[in-house]
Amino acid sequence: MIPENWNEIIAHLPGASLLQTSQWAEVKARMGWEAFPKLWINDAGEVEAAALILKRPINLGPLPTGTCFLYVPRGPLMDWSDEKLRDRVMADLADFGAQQHALFVKIDPDIPESFGEPGTDEFVENPAGQSLRRYYESHGWRFSPQQIQFANSVWINTEPSLDELLAAMKQRTRYKVRLAEKKGVAVRRGSPSDFEAIADLYAETSARDGFLIREKDYYLDVWTRFYAAGMLTPLIAEVEGQMVAAVMIFVTGDTARYVYGMSGPEHREKMPNYLLQWEAVKLAKEKGCRTYDLWGAPDEFVESDRMWGVYQFKRGLGGSVVITPGAWDLPLNKAGYNLFIHALPKFIAYLKSLRKK
Repeated sequence: MIPENWNEIIAHLPGASLLQTSQWAEVKARMGWEAFPKLWINDAGEVEAAALILKRPINLGPLPTGTCFLYVPRGPLMDWSDEKLRDRVMADLADFGAQQHALFVKIDPDIPESFGEPGTDEFVENPAGQSLRRYYESHGWRFSPQQIQFANSVWINTEPSLDELLAAMKQRTRYKVRLAEKKGVAVRRGSPSDFEAIADLYAETSARDGFLIREKDYYLDVWTRFYAAGMLTPLIAEVEGQMVAAVMIFVTGDTARYVYGMSGPEHREKMPNYLLQWEAVKLAKEKGCRTYDLWGAPDEFVESDRMWGVYQFKRGLGGSVVITPGAWDLPLNKAGYNLFIHALPKFIAYLKSLRKK
């Protein structure tokens, strides 16, 4: 049972994410996941770590009935520089996995191991993230063949003034923001009455740009729950009253996140996506956020990477690259885990073929 004040509790922890909220647990429950909230409390009675642990059954012929795996999306949440606390939390997760007879435990906390694009003067290592990687490698964890979330991203520090944030953009990006305003692009905040149209625009975007998405009802469910909780603001770009692009901005803790973006073919020359992102930056400041997370960057910082084009757009907004260790698995049943990860790619390919249809 998730405490009623769960979101309040985790909002004060480092790395608080929408994927650790009670709303996310509700969304995943509809898809066959069971949620287990866990807190770590210090001697003073203060919460110092939290994890929303999701459990999913595995129905794979050779494996016993009741087999499952555990996933802590974008968690656990804590100060990862506290190695004593880290070791305690990681040990407890392993114990809980064993109690649940899980094949493995997967985690992908949002803790940077470095900042800045590799090979540039901006690049600097983050000791806490580097220490976590060493922990993984020395305690039986494996880099996961299934990276569910983006390992890397671009973060904008939203603490400077709006004038400073605009000046931090690349000149061409700043020009396009102003061009959109001059060309009559208007941005408004949306409501649930816009969700159907936004979902249709998202489907149109996925077909045009060649990426797979889920069924419409899934997005309507996510957006409705988070909007009702006050954690989602849709921003809609219009030209003469016609929706031409939109972004969905989620706020948890001190971070705003750009999770979904969609656009149509009309009026692209008016640069609506640039104005949308500028309005999202302003929204993040209005909400008291310290960071605007642009949600995704290349795995490898080379032009052949699938995210390279999107990355150039995001970098133009003035953010900094953040690199995390990605998702790692702790196999608790090594034979079963090896069988599962070999069968998983075939299963995912099958799901993708169904989505394409």
